[in-house]
Amino acid sequence: MRIKGIVDAVQHGVDLLKGEEAIDKAYCSQNSYRDEPTALQAFQKAREKVFDVNRWSDLSAITADFVLHDQIGNPKPAGRPEVGDFIRVELPGPAPANWVQVIQVEDEDRKAGFIARPSADPREKNGPTEHFFTDDSTSTFRVSLVGLTVFGCQLGENERANNQSPEAGDRSAINTMIAGTGWLFYQKIQWKTLTDYLVGI
Repeated sequence: MRIKGIVDAVQHGVDLLKGEEAIDKAYCSQNSYRDEPTALQAFQKAREKVFDVNRWSDLSAITADFVLHDQIGNPKPAGRPEVGDFIRVELPGPAPANWVQVIQVEDEDRKAGFIARPSADPREKNGPTEHFFTDDSTSTFRVSLVGLTVFGCQLGENERANNQSPEAGDRSAINTMIAGTGWLFYQKIQWKTLTDYLVGI
């Protein structure tokens, strides 16, 4: 039974790398405060941070660079993400740039954030998905206040390696490598660094 479990896990890993299966991932951080005024103030800071995407690039030399763009692909040096905007993501090293598009924004009294999905480069008409995950994957970036605790989370849903034609374009091999490396260890470094930053750890 134990051997079968190992074999099944290996097969699942192979299927993930082949782009035949998808996976969900979640990374969260939390920070608790002594009273409600302090917690509310901390949440307001977290809200500012989650919407200030361009500042995410300053977190660490080993994390990705994020640049917010408007709906036609022009850099947006100020302002918050809006539905239809794009974010260019550049990983450390020689990897190609990756693009996501903002598909939903939420900003409530005790919850704020946005959802993005992989997309084509907005400056190229009818181009392939310029991301290592397929365009049916989503990433949710959210902060919330529950009681006296501020939570910051990144939720990756339906993550599937973008290595099949025609969606992958000429990026099949590099997308497989980036997706595999991310699942193995890099996502934890990237997203835990971000969620810690969001909640002030």
